[in-house]
Amino acid sequence: MKKIIIISGIILAGILNSCQEFEEDFLDAPAQSTLDESIIFSTPGLAKGAVDGIMEPFGQTNSYRGRFIPFYGFNSDTEWNYSSDEPGSSQGELMIYDAKPNNSQMNSSNNAWAMMFLGVERANICIRGLRNFGNPLPGTELGQLLGEALTLRAIYYADLMKAWGDVPARFEPINSETIYIEKSNRDIIYKQIIADLGEASTLVAWPNETSATNSVERINKAFVKSLRARLAMVASGFQQYPDGVRRSTDPELSVQNMYTLALNEATDVIGSGSASLEPSFEMFWKNYNKEVLAAGKESLWEIPFSAGRGRVLFSFAVRHRGVDQHTGQARGGIAGPLPTVFYDFDEEDSRRDVSCVPYQWGNPIEGIAKQELVNLDTWYFGKYRYEWMDRYVTSTNDDGVNKIYMRYAEVLLIAAEAANELQGAGAAAPYLKQIRIRAFPSELHTEKVDNYVNALTSTEDMFNAIVDEYLYEFTGEMIRKQNLIRWNLLGANLEEAKVKMFNLKNRTGEYANVPSTLYYKYQDDGETLEVYGLNRNEDVDQGAEYSAFGWDNLEDDIINSLYKQGVNPDNRQFWPIWQVFIDGSNGLLVNDYGY
Repeated sequence: MKKIIIISGIILAGILNSCQEFEEDFLDAPAQSTLDESIIFSTPGLAKGAVDGIMEPFGQTNSYRGRFIPFYGFNSDTEWNYSSDEPGSSQGELMIYDAKPNNSQMNSSNNAWAMMFLGVERANICIRGLRNFGNPLPGTELGQLLGEALTLRAIYYADLMKAWGDVPARFEPINSETIYIEKSNRDIIYKQIIADLGEASTLVAWPNETSATNSVERINKAFVKSLRARLAMVASGFQQYPDGVRRSTDPELSVQNMYTLALNEATDVIGSGSASLEPSFEMFWKNYNKEVLAAGKESLWEIPFSAGRGRVLFSFAVRHRGVDQHTGQARGGIAGPLPTVFYDFDEEDSRRDVSCVPYQWGNPIEGIAKQELVNLDTWYFGKYRYEWMDRYVTSTNDDGVNKIYMRYAEVLLIAAEAANELQGAGAAAPYLKQIRIRAFPSELHTEKVDNYVNALTSTEDMFNAIVDEYLYEFTGEMIRKQNLIRWNLLGANLEEAKVKMFNLKNRTGEYANVPSTLYYKYQDDGETLEVYGLNRNEDVDQGAEYSAFGWDNLEDDIINSLYKQGVNPDNRQFWPIWQVFIDGSNGLLVNDYGY
């Protein structure tokens, strides 16, 4: 049964004051008070329980489950959260680059910051115990577990720095002398976790190489190497430091060094054959919603949630207005693509209609709902759909669907970007072509794949195409914001996104031929919409068989809510450290970046 493992041992009493929540199907290990670390970490079964416990903070109410996953990553030039247009919304200010240290959604002692550091502390205890007592060699169970612990710690730190920039560096279990420490330069942490992932890649098995790596809920070598490649790109990219937006000045984190590392790791994964693109983009997302967990395919690793935990579809799925034939949970739809994104896709791109959905499921009649068009300003992420699930969700607040942390398509684009920088556009072309081959029908490959990519002869043109391809491939997966930051495009692209939305509203510029009226009817099943007018130049009245729907509701206030007016997003790339942690730091933690 799919579940996130909760451990009752290695509880960090008095350190982070975490709120522990236990469920009946979770695995318990003996408490630390009854077993010595020398026994726990020399016994594979007990050690596994401890390492599984590193993941438990993911599922805490105000951690990844209910705060970090729903709120981090917004707003970008492809994705926005609908709370951001509500004046005074505590959720909204997290996404319009106006978060305050006392934000009521986040300023609590059991929030994501605390839960991430709880995960770090558990990882530190496991790493110390396995090194001291486990003899964790490559090819052994304990070696696999050490690799998992190193990787999970790297994940927590990667997300801490993604959200907050410089944070305290803790790579040993807390003792009385290290309860209070100040922030470290993030370059130090990036170097440590990149090195840790290098070690972890020697310890963990490839997908399906052992029974420990046959599920996307377990750490495997393909994921470790891919994550290492991603972090190398981030560490060498642009980001806001206390003295401004720049690249790292640490020579170890230079573009040459990090892009070389990223290219090597990405090509190792590509050459291994241990992961691959699903032949159909739509089928990949259908299988994800069906909770297909087999390793060795496109999904490299997923944050695991039990069936009664996790709020990915609850937050991001196509909206259901009531309990209906597809779900017992009337939710989804707190965020979606910007209204321009659908029109930025090539109409032949198979990813468009999967990623961007212009309808919701309306109020059901006798338990049966049908699709209903929504306004031009409200699109949903079609990658997440209750109607594609095999389970019928009945929980009030949780759907239990995992969060994909990384997939193979990103590895191909990392390889393309790194190869372009180091070796030129020609070296990047094969990786970009692999992505586009899946996106278009075979009869269009000459035009949409070969001719398109072969025309990208300069490094600049190839880079711009890769930036665009990330949009087409990953809209709705909330990795865009960090990529815009590392490309030094955050502020410029957000401003451009506003201009494009105004052009769409006014049907000028690149959106002059977008219709202002849609025509719809229902298919024979009585619930599925058939729509004419979504494509450019579809402006012929479809007659009495169809109903007309105005396609022009895009107000200035909504467009301007992408980020707070008067704020420069490049000066607000991170959230502030929440006041509860500032107050509890014995004066050692402070907020930078003008907060």
